[in-house]
Amino acid sequence: MMNGTITNQIRTLRFHHGEMSQAELGQRIGVTRQTIAAIEAGKYSPTLEAAFRIAQVFNVPLEQVFQWLPQTAD
Repeated sequence: MMNGTITNQIRTLRFHHGEMSQAELGQRIGVTRQTIAAIEAGKYSPTLEAAFRIAQVFNVPLEQVFQWLPQTAD
């Protein structure tokens, strides 16, 4: 199994969209503000559907919101 980390640019995208609040983003994709906070902090991985919804809110491709950083074997 390949290990890695999912990072995201949600905070930056919210900033560039008029300082959209976590609550507003959550409302627009149908989750709570707490869920957005957990996703943004990397403590929770969104469902694939939620990830696509977030990208749609910001009108950007999914890979502009989320990135996969594979863990290297050292």
